[in-house]
Amino acid sequence: MPEIRNMTMNFGPQHPAAHGVLRLILEMDGEVIERADPHIGLLHRGTEKLAESKPFNQSIGYMDRLDYVSMMCNEHAYVMAIEKLLGVTPPLRAQYIRVMFAEITRILNHLMWLGAHGLDIGAMTVFLYCFREREDLMDCYEAVSGTRMHATYFRPGGVYRDLPESMANYKASKWHNKEEAKRLNNNREGSLLDFISSFTERFPGCVDDYETLLTDNRIWKQRTVGIGVVSKERALQLGFTGPMLRGSGVEWDLRKKQPYEVYDKLNFDIPVGTEGDCYDRYLVRIEEMRQSNHIIRQCVDWLQQNPGEVILDDHKLTPPAREEMKGDMESLIHHFKLFTEGYCVPEGEVYVPVEHPKGEFGIYLISDGANKPYRVKIRAPGFAHLASMAEMVKGHMLADVVAVIGTQDIVFGEIDR
Repeated sequence: MPEIRNMTMNFGPQHPAAHGVLRLILEMDGEVIERADPHIGLLHRGTEKLAESKPFNQSIGYMDRLDYVSMMCNEHAYVMAIEKLLGVTPPLRAQYIRVMFAEITRILNHLMWLGAHGLDIGAMTVFLYCFREREDLMDCYEAVSGTRMHATYFRPGGVYRDLPESMANYKASKWHNKEEAKRLNNNREGSLLDFISSFTERFPGCVDDYETLLTDNRIWKQRTVGIGVVSKERALQLGFTGPMLRGSGVEWDLRKKQPYEVYDKLNFDIPVGTEGDCYDRYLVRIEEMRQSNHIIRQCVDWLQQNPGEVILDDHKLTPPAREEMKGDMESLIHHFKLFTEGYCVPEGEVYVPVEHPKGEFGIYLISDGANKPYRVKIRAPGFAHLASMAEMVKGHMLADVVAVIGTQDIVFGEIDR
């Protein structure tokens, strides 16, 4: 008998299902995985150290680039940590806007996850459907911040500016003729809130479309049912959070258990799985999209009826209006000091977690009283999930590794930092 040895195989970092920057070393007995060893650090940018070398208000943009699919949710934790150290509370309207955009970001994240996960395990159409809806939500990002991804919209003390009264319209071009442009502009005639409102009306039907394609599809179920099972007890031991934990049957959501901003004023449910497999985590995220849509709807209704300030009027923390700055010496000094030196934050340490689309995203901040943080530590939800990779894929086939990477919904910016 010839000697039979396990084969060692590199999976990534260029594998399309490893989404760019994961190097997975697999020890395989034929097609069956015995061990998986994830190698990380290929995307390391030193975000935490960079944030320690800059004034507090200049690091908000770094947060966007951590999990580059859930931009505003990363900002949210960082901005709330600064506010907690400063002892300030943003205006109520700003809190509603933040919650609305945090939930828009959750839908953006889950659409990206669903499209990519579907594509990885063989479902092409759902990818195109998801990106159709993502376009509309990206337009909402662009309307408030001027950019489609790295918004830097949340600021200590509120948000950068109020919601615009008009939406950008499509023009006739070689891609869209006049009739087509007119049809596309149908729901863009009013304000941003009107646009978001019309989105929330049609989005549940879009989610129904995704479910028609996947939920009872026998190939989808063969690829996900019983794959990567994690029990309730083991999920807690491994430090799972978010949909990974709820998919295993633990009803834990920071928006309900430790409410922040205005989540305690809103009505929504926490979806929970039973089996802890890839299919359950898929169902949990699908239901989360419906719940987020419901939350956005409530925020839109409140914001339409309650105008008001969206950022504190303290020019030691927030910049004066542009017109003021151009004509008033005092405002010019405030503006200059704020954007060069920032502000000094009282001594202390704080940990602020938010219910990020991927799990618990936390910022641990230490201030020594200077204008820059003494220490910044980021608690990335994906890190604990990736650590369970070997356990989740052991005994499965090579093709199932792709399904497990998809179900973990990992983005490496926050893991490598």
